[in-house]
Amino acid sequence: MTQLGQLIGACLSRVQPGENEPIVYASAYGETRALENYLESFPTASPTLFQTSIHPSGVQQGLITRQQPIRELFPMTGYEHLTARALEVALLTGAERTLLCGGEERGTWMLENGAASNRTFAFALALSSSETGAIGRLSLLFTEPSLAPETSLPLPAFFDLLRTRQDFRGQIAPGRFLQLSWI
Repeated sequence: MTQLGQLIGACLSRVQPGENEPIVYASAYGETRALENYLESFPTASPTLFQTSIHPSGVQQGLITRQQPIRELFPMTGYEHLTARALEVALLTGAERTLLCGGEERGTWMLENGAASNRTFAFALALSSSETGAIGRLSLLFTEPSLAPETSLPLPAFFDLLRTRQDFRGQIAPGRFLQLSWI
């Protein structure tokens, strides 16, 4: 189990996923540290590190540890506009409650090559149209792409908004406008 898998598992414990609740998982690099460890084991490659490098994603590890069945999982990777795309998928599932989780593990030499995060973090949100138990409000508005310079809200910056419970209102991708406020 990777550090990210443990962090995602702990975050999911707080939102208590249900079997019929979709989960959207966002990670630009996802468990790069496990791959780094395996590649660093050469020229005498470690079978254990190889196994770790091809393991399930952080969210899958968290669910396996919890022995938690789920019906729908939407894994999302990449970097450009990842936050906007993950929010869009989460808000369009049609479920009463959808979980949005994600995170990264800090890389070392892969960071130097632009293939890893510079820090480790994880989060999990339960998105619902019900205001019962709500701690905040989030809406993603679809607008015409502006002619203004393209803006983005990378996953680490989104995590910082969640961690500090900071309100946000702004464009996060072409044609995508996020409003986030805390109760």
